Amino acid sequence: MMQKQADNYPRLTDFLPTSVKEARLQGWEEPDIVLFSGDAYVDHPSFAAAVIGRTLVEIGGYKVAIVPQPNWQDDLRDFRKFGRPRLFFAISAGAMDSMVNHYTAARRRRSDDAYTPGGRHGARPDYPTVVYSRILKELYPDVPVIAGGIEASLRRVSHYDYWQDRLRPSLMADAPLDMIIYGMGEKPVLEVAARVAAGEPVASITDVKQTVVWADKAGEGIELHSYEECRRHKIKQSENFRHVEQQSNRFEGDTLWQRHGDRYVKINPMYPPMTTEEIDRSFGLAYTRMPHPRYKGKRIPAYEMIRHSVNMHRGCFGGCAFCTISAHQGKFIASRSRESIVAEARQVCRMPDFKGYISDLGGPSANMYRMGGKNTDICRKCLRPSCLHPKPCRNLNTDHAPLLEVYHAVDALPEVKKSFIGSGVRYDLSMHHTGDRKIDATNREYNIELIRDHVSGRLKVAPEHTEDRVLEVMRKPSFSQFYDFKKIFDKVNREYGLRQQLIPYFISSHPGCHETDMAELAIKTRNLDFHLEQVQDFTPTPMTVATEIYYTGYHPYTGEKIFTATRPEEKLAQRQYFFWYDKAYRRGIETSLRRLHRPDLLARLFVKRVN
Repeated sequence: MMQKQADNYPRLTDFLPTSVKEARLQGWEEPDIVLFSGDAYVDHPSFAAAVIGRTLVEIGGYKVAIVPQPNWQDDLRDFRKFGRPRLFFAISAGAMDSMVNHYTAARRRRSDDAYTPGGRHGARPDYPTVVYSRILKELYPDVPVIAGGIEASLRRVSHYDYWQDRLRPSLMADAPLDMIIYGMGEKPVLEVAARVAAGEPVASITDVKQTVVWADKAGEGIELHSYEECRRHKIKQSENFRHVEQQSNRFEGDTLWQRHGDRYVKINPMYPPMTTEEIDRSFGLAYTRMPHPRYKGKRIPAYEMIRHSVNMHRGCFGGCAFCTISAHQGKFIASRSRESIVAEARQVCRMPDFKGYISDLGGPSANMYRMGGKNTDICRKCLRPSCLHPKPCRNLNTDHAPLLEVYHAVDALPEVKKSFIGSGVRYDLSMHHTGDRKIDATNREYNIELIRDHVSGRLKVAPEHTEDRVLEVMRKPSFSQFYDFKKIFDKVNREYGLRQQLIPYFISSHPGCHETDMAELAIKTRNLDFHLEQVQDFTPTPMTVATEIYYTGYHPYTGEKIFTATRPEEKLAQRQYFFWYDKAYRRGIETSLRRLHRPDLLARLFVKRVN
């Protein structure tokens, strides 16, 4: 157990070093690996640099220094301060794609950055992986540079870049990288580090799972259309994506090859999902759960959101068309043991500012804990990107009993007054009728306990739209399930004298969505007495089905042409329906619906209610 200072803050030496002085306090002069991060260094299992750094130090036994948010515009002293590492440089742009972090769906520059002290903007460049790697290669041309994190992971193959409105090649071709590690990186980074430490040149390490490397020619696996072909013919980019998504979501995938010029990018398949023992080990590393002392108490908004939360699993089998979780974490769920989760909850309880409330007991989707295929042999052959769409797989175990056991175990801790579920809940999962009386009864109890005991005043859910034709493209269930869940929510609130709110998330301008669909959404949510606040305009991000449709105009699985609002005026015309109740938008909505010759929708939306 780490020793505490008088003010209950961990010692400087409890963190990974961020300066030469701190490294010397650790008792070493030369780093094995220097890790550059676009985020502030928060020593918490929700922050990638901390996870990879601690994995390398505590499991691999390497000397790792972290350089958080290096200044790329001055004399580059941040890139020089540790000098040449013994093994390699590592780069992570941060917990978000930098362009999503920097720009709105309207391509307007954001004024803040949740992963920077004080929330200030400008602590990282656009495309940090490209910028950092170019600087490092100029300073140390013979030192290998390996990139990981969300930005590199989702840009591992040719991809559409919304902010530049063009198809870009694999990040391997965009940046002077020796390797990309994609997905959750603990296992591949340990294997790569061990082989480099044993004397293998990085250029010869071409077979590690979840890595992307250069090759002179294609080998066994699936050869995609070349980057040059995809630039000439958008339909070929669409055809590529089907293979990319399917192989990302297979238990044991094939190697992918894509030619760029006279070389091939080789994308090795993912590791099988982590075992419970492996994921427990990762979450059990000696995290201080605090921001590094260098920030001197400055608020880091992203940390404030998760400081009292506990993540229970990785992976998501929802397969939503606009989501990148499965592309990065895979669709198979890797769940921690109940003992590991409770141990972390105890850590949270010992934090000096803990007031008795766990802010989130969740995951990428809150209620997929310990779920998966009943017959794993079927899962090993499966190519479906979603276990829930178009309807839940018959082989899927949807039993919420293990999840309820975790809730009960955490709530039994004497220091815990209440544990909340802040992650998104898949109500189509908890409401799914399996035909097994015991499981269906347990899942009904889950919904009751969730609403009664684990809502912090507001429960956020994500129907995303109301119209079936849009939901079909989104890979989301019918909105009728939201009505059913709202009935349960309202009933539980009445029975237990609660006054809680149900907050739905919605997206405008998603592929397949027309302006009339948004008018129907406005009418249906109006009739439910919602004044929407959790809304967003669709933002194309690399490696999603929706982005491929947005860019190519075709559905990767059917070849069907799909309408998408792409022009700014089209997107604004759809977005305005979220705010039908605001007088500032009424004239625009009226004008639009008359232009569309839909007076019927206009009458339904603005009909006067009789009390």
